[in-house]
Amino acid sequence: MSGAKGACVFCEIVAGRLPCAKVAEDATTFAFMDIDPGADGHLLVIPKRHSVDLMEISADDLTATTLAAQRIARAAMSALGAGGVNLLNCCGPAAWQTVFHFHLHVIPRYADRARDRLELPFEPGRPSDPDVLAEHARRVAAALDAGPTP
Repeated sequence: MSGAKGACVFCEIVAGRLPCAKVAEDATTFAFMDIDPGADGHLLVIPKRHSVDLMEISADDLTATTLAAQRIARAAMSALGAGGVNLLNCCGPAAWQTVFHFHLHVIPRYADRARDRLELPFEPGRPSDPDVLAEHARRVAAALDAGPTP
């Protein structure tokens, strides 16, 4: 769902009931331009089958969507002369997810700021305390060992 109520906007796009600037489509995935691009050529790749987010998507749909994103990223970089690309997934409101249908942002990146309005959301070069890193690693590893989470 796009929000608490109503139909999923991405499902409506896939069904052809809402317009989009389509880039590619196959049996499992659909790619279209982002209507609020962070850079020239910013697009979205989605599974056709609805899943809310990274926690819910099936392994098959995740694989197909990621491979489609890689193929499209190569084409976008070549066609648009980008110097790089970001592949981004936002999972949950705290991670900036606003449409609750799994999607990958494919964002070509440019040195030319007129073509690219994205900025790094954190300050790199500030490593964490090694003890904190070790504790986080221990906790995540323990959760993996415990098996699947709901």
